[in-house]
Amino acid sequence: VFWLFFIRPQAKKQKQQKKFIEEVQKGDKVVTIAGIHGKVNKVNEDSTLQLEVSPGSYIVIEKSSVSMEMTQQVNKVTTPKA
Repeated sequence: VFWLFFIRPQAKKQKQQKKFIEEVQKGDKVVTIAGIHGKVNKVNEDSTLQLEVSPGSYIVIEKSSVSMEMTQQVNKVTTPKA
């Protein structure tokens, strides 16, 4: 019972996070775990991203620091409803 309610949902969430990070591509708007909002400018081969935080300002972050939940919330708010 413990596994069904605690372990399984957590493992499923980790799988989704990993898939989300692997599918990040240039042009995606993301939010880091630290709360930094930006647009992916470049996906590097060494598991880092170049993030444009303001026009002409770039930072390099680890892919693992991108938050799936916060990014989905931000994209949900900015996406116009049909």
